[in-house]
Amino acid sequence: MILSIEKRNAVLNSMSQLVKDNAEVIKAANKIDMDGYDGGDIAMFDRLKVDDAKIQGMIDSLDQLASQADPVGVERFSFVHDNGMKISNRTASFGTVMIIYESRPDVTIEAGGIAFKSGNKILLKGGKESLNSNLAIVDLWHKALASNGVDKDWVEYLNYNRTETQAFLQNPTQRIDLIVPRGGERLIAFVKEHAECPVIVSGRGNNFVYVHKHADQEKALDIIVNGKTAKISACNAVDKVLIDKDLPNKEAFEKELLSRLTAFNVEIIGDDTFANDHEVKPIQDENIWKEEFLDYKIVIGNISNTLEAIKMINKWSGGHSATIVTTAEAAADNFMAAIDCAAVYHNASTRFTDGFQFGLGGELAISTDKLHQRGPIGLQHLVTNKWYVHGEGQIR
Repeated sequence: MILSIEKRNAVLNSMSQLVKDNAEVIKAANKIDMDGYDGGDIAMFDRLKVDDAKIQGMIDSLDQLASQADPVGVERFSFVHDNGMKISNRTASFGTVMIIYESRPDVTIEAGGIAFKSGNKILLKGGKESLNSNLAIVDLWHKALASNGVDKDWVEYLNYNRTETQAFLQNPTQRIDLIVPRGGERLIAFVKEHAECPVIVSGRGNNFVYVHKHADQEKALDIIVNGKTAKISACNAVDKVLIDKDLPNKEAFEKELLSRLTAFNVEIIGDDTFANDHEVKPIQDENIWKEEFLDYKIVIGNISNTLEAIKMINKWSGGHSATIVTTAEAAADNFMAAIDCAAVYHNASTRFTDGFQFGLGGELAISTDKLHQRGPIGLQHLVTNKWYVHGEGQIR
């Protein structure tokens, strides 16, 4: 049964207020998780942390979702058949969506909100490192649902270990219509191996910046440094930079780039030419071009032209995001059309590949698959469709 849009929005508004009122409760639960985390993964540590900014982001996401139009029942196509039947195609909820994610308690807000607004039940399987934070947030979800007379089963948390998760994926105790793994490649491979229903991959980043020969060099510096250092745990962070060999004053640009990155303690690795020119660590294995770092680490290389940059990015990137910095519109158009990524940019940071930044009210994940949705998955995308046919006894 699909709840009315008024009921769904009421729950979201209630949840927004509960998060605001219980910010200290969430942060206290998160402190237990933070104190218990003994791993050395700085990206996971950053994702795990809940501070005032993340609390506000949760509230903003819920408010934005509540303000958006109902994605369910939207007519996409209609016509009247020659025999008089009225045929239309409308969006419909998937049913039950499961998301499996590591750390990131804010996903418990965004995924729950997007799924619920789009008429889906959500099964949340968070990582053990964020258990206390997630349980505190799910408790608020259940209070928001109950206060509006809605069954708490619409948002369910699965406190399973790896073995229990595998068993559930292979033999679910309830119907699951879609699974979204949101994490590293090992998690994605695990889910794809064991799931018995469709899977949308929220894949790796490994995003590129190409500094074209006609680049505004100050913009290029800002875009690279922002993409690399603003949030190293984000899948939209920059890991690779390609600099056109014909860039004017190239040596001065590269020295300034190194200076700015070094100020953030970024480890810099260069291809043969760049390493020789600037005495940085050389590439030891070309497969580093494929790696997503999630760390203060970057690879910088030289490239002959736009065509070679396109080939390089399409070969090694994760299919997430890539940007060209140039004042040449034709070069930008060619680059954006040819790059095989979910989001392509001209003179802007890849850090904007994000559901909230794209006006979606947050995201369930960022898909690097091409079916059925690519890039940030918002509530508009967490629907399928079905056909409605009205007749008067027509037979074929």
